[in-house]
Amino acid sequence: MLLHHYRFTPDTTLIDLEALKARLDRDTSPIGAVREVLADIRSRLDERFKNGADIRDLVFGRAWCIDQLLALLWSRLEWHDDGIALIAVGGYGRGELHPYSDIDLMILLADDDDTPYRESLTAFITMLWDIGLDIGHSVRSLNDCEREANDDVTVITNLLETRCLAGFEPLLERMRERLNQMDTWRSEAFFQAKLAEQKARHQRFNNSEHHLEPNIKSSPGGLRDIQTVTWIAKRHFGTNIIEVLMQRGFMTDADMRIASQSRAFLWQVRYALHMISERGEDRLLFDHQRAIAALFGYHDTPERLGVEEFMRRYYRVVTALVELNDMLIQNFEENILQQDQQPEVVPLNNRFELDGRYLRIRGPHVFKRRPSALIEMFVLLAQHPGIEGVRAATIRAIRDHRHLIDNGFRADLRNRSLFLELLRGGGMVARELGRMARYGILGKYLPRFGHIIGLMQHDLFHIYTVDAHTLRVLDVIQRFRTSEGREEYPLCAALVARVPKLELLWIAGLYHDIAKGRGGDHSQLGARDVQGFCHRHGVPRRDTHLVSWLIEHHLLMSTTAQKRDISDPDVIREFAAIVHDEVHLDYLYLLTVADINATNPTLWNSWRAALLRQLHGETRRVLRRGLENPLDRQEWIEETREEARALTQCMGGECQAVDALWETLGDDYFLQYSASEIVWHTQGIMQAGVDVMPLILISAPTEDMTDGGTKVFIHTRSVNNLFAATAAAIDQLDLSIHDARIATSSNDWTLNTFILLDGDGQAIRDPARLKEIQAHLVEELDDPDDYPRIVKRHTSRQLKHFRVPTRVLIEQDEANQRTVLELIAADRPGLLAHVGQIFMSFDIALSGAKIATLGERVEDVFFITDTNGDPLTNPELQKALSDRLRHVLDAEAGIATTG
Repeated sequence: MLLHHYRFTPDTTLIDLEALKARLDRDTSPIGAVREVLADIRSRLDERFKNGADIRDLVFGRAWCIDQLLALLWSRLEWHDDGIALIAVGGYGRGELHPYSDIDLMILLADDDDTPYRESLTAFITMLWDIGLDIGHSVRSLNDCEREANDDVTVITNLLETRCLAGFEPLLERMRERLNQMDTWRSEAFFQAKLAEQKARHQRFNNSEHHLEPNIKSSPGGLRDIQTVTWIAKRHFGTNIIEVLMQRGFMTDADMRIASQSRAFLWQVRYALHMISERGEDRLLFDHQRAIAALFGYHDTPERLGVEEFMRRYYRVVTALVELNDMLIQNFEENILQQDQQPEVVPLNNRFELDGRYLRIRGPHVFKRRPSALIEMFVLLAQHPGIEGVRAATIRAIRDHRHLIDNGFRADLRNRSLFLELLRGGGMVARELGRMARYGILGKYLPRFGHIIGLMQHDLFHIYTVDAHTLRVLDVIQRFRTSEGREEYPLCAALVARVPKLELLWIAGLYHDIAKGRGGDHSQLGARDVQGFCHRHGVPRRDTHLVSWLIEHHLLMSTTAQKRDISDPDVIREFAAIVHDEVHLDYLYLLTVADINATNPTLWNSWRAALLRQLHGETRRVLRRGLENPLDRQEWIEETREEARALTQCMGGECQAVDALWETLGDDYFLQYSASEIVWHTQGIMQAGVDVMPLILISAPTEDMTDGGTKVFIHTRSVNNLFAATAAAIDQLDLSIHDARIATSSNDWTLNTFILLDGDGQAIRDPARLKEIQAHLVEELDDPDDYPRIVKRHTSRQLKHFRVPTRVLIEQDEANQRTVLELIAADRPGLLAHVGQIFMSFDIALSGAKIATLGERVEDVFFITDTNGDPLTNPELQKALSDRLRHVLDAEAGIATTG
């Protein structure tokens, strides 16, 4: 075990064995007495934990107490001979037990036949279950152990950690001898299997230790990483005694301190998790984070939440463990897999050389003699993509010398030039900036980046810490330049190849969130920070202005696309005036797509991609036309009508009937829809006639279209509560609405279009599913008298770890003579149906909606008027509407409304 000069001494005050024996002799059943003892042990240990006792005493102490109980209960049964033993395996075999850890047991038999022991075994296991112990057990003979261990690396791993609790102890030694003689899991095969396991486990967490709800056991940098190193050491050396590893050069005293202190902290967190959740919980969920932070003495301050400070400590601990795990795994690889190999050594310069596929320093004093090499090595790594990594000894040397990065180092022109060379190199820039961060160099060189390391944002849609999110933005930008990126992000791939200076995008990505956690507007603060960086590094003034502008406006494009009506020429013109030219537009588009993708994988979907692509295209058209020659609304309308007319004539449309229909639709209709959509609507309406109500048309993107959503067009008589009923009916299909466009003709018909995505954020393309959607909507919407019933018929799921009070913002859209209502609330099924019902009760007409779901929070924008088509300007009406929305939605979510 990775323990540093620690010897556990059993505490006999935790359990009075003599008193328990006496009571067991008196009682007819041991269950009540043992349960009381277990409850007393748990209570005593929990109290000691709260009072700050050494976590090792608690974890080993619990295991020791269970040892005594199991041995006592075992001794009360008849076992006939010496052919059986009770063995602790797995974590319990290591002598570790947290409050609700599984107690893993193996009944070890000398012979394959368990008949002589079957009655006692059944009684023993049943008794443990009745007592309430969380046991996992197996019955294996010596032959079974050998056979199963030979077939499964998991089995031999468990059997490496064993202790005899009762019965015939020599059986355990006989089992170990057999395992040691096995050929299947020699050191090489065992190492490769455990390394594959670790890689697969890390992949499940996107190879990031910075998830906001990490698994303290299985996430990168978790307890399982420490255990993996221990298993490999034990299989290779036959021991996990730390002194042996240190003597053989696998670990240093500094490594040992990191391992011991980090594991002690993770054990404290795991103990608290079990105690608070009252189960074997290893996920550090948001609710538990707050409780543990308070338990550990972290308090909220005006600058930061106590839970954020606690989690920052967690991330720093696991980051150190990831670095240590990297070094130790590589040491094992060199000494187990490559011990007989002599890799070719190729000098790169006077300081670095290639040792096989790995970079290493050409002497132990390289960094001391030339500190600039701490930056230079990453330039070399970026320039040579084939290099797989850094030798363990060099990683240690980095750790031992990174203190040399001080103000003088940062002011050195050589180091500034090297860092800029890395950004301009065009190679694996994102990978090497990530490696710099992992080895603690980036936070030292850029103190502002150091401030965001481990900084979490305790909200609903950021699933990474700020530093991890930042590095993922860079990874996404790097992906734009790959063959996979060209398929996944075709427009980004085209733009990233033509932007004038790619290094400006790296700088913008690195600095866009660097001012988080400092109070104030992080976009403005970050813009000032990057100006300082550019000045220090000699970035030309014009480029500095561009990068600073990007950071100040890095949220502009996503906000405009998701919250404003980008079919409105005035919105596009306003956006284009801020962007000013195509260069700014292209850089901003690339940064926006990368930022969304790196925030939360669920945020990027086909519809959001389509919105951003549309905004980019429309803005580019305005910029090419010239800001001094804007396309006004009437020109936009006429262009759309003419294009649609040409398409209907090509399709054999009846011009007179088409004109008559179009005359009823109003000008705004030709702003909201493209020419192809208008033709689709027109053909559907004319073919169906007035007798078909409601007319439901559905259009799905073709298979070769990566962006967009499934469009549902509804044409029917204008009736109250239609939007609410439609939203409820769509919710019943487990689909989500991401956009709604509402139009009413002069003869009182509605033309409503909804953009739908499935639970994975993808358009629905399956023909059978499309028919099901159409049939369901026709059935639900054919009778307006049923709408109140439809609206109420939905099932709300329990909101998760956050209860977000509903916020309502109301402002006027003077240009379009309508009111804009923004709703921020916790996401749930039926939300839009509730909103539609409230709008109906206030006689509010809805002309459009922009639906944005961010994790478990929605930020929806509704364009509304009164029934006469006028904006809602009455302050009392606005307040009443706002209060009703907040009270109804908060009450449903179980939140007390304030104000």
